[in-house]
Amino acid sequence: MSNNCCEAKTKKRTTEEKKVITTRLNKLIGQMNGIKNMVEDDRYCDDILIQLSAIDKSIKSLANLILDNHMHTCLIDNIKEDNYEVIDEIVDLFKRFQ
Repeated sequence: MSNNCCEAKTKKRTTEEKKVITTRLNKLIGQMNGIKNMVEDDRYCDDILIQLSAIDKSIKSLANLILDNHMHTCLIDNIKEDNYEVIDEIVDLFKRFQ
């Protein structure tokens, strides 16, 4: 199997990939802390729900980024190695996203 992907259920990411993911995670953490402060400050429910919706969209966007990368690296590498069980793994991932 390729060095780039999923050996022993790990994923070697480039420095740039890690930077992009970490940056997005840090933004999400900041948004969550902001919502915590809103609750502590007794902010109106609508305001909090709007922020939660924004976080939900950000999480889905990050998940799609990681899934896209997974399909273009891990999935392809596994199929090249005749490991077709990875297709069942992808199907299960899609079921979780629904």
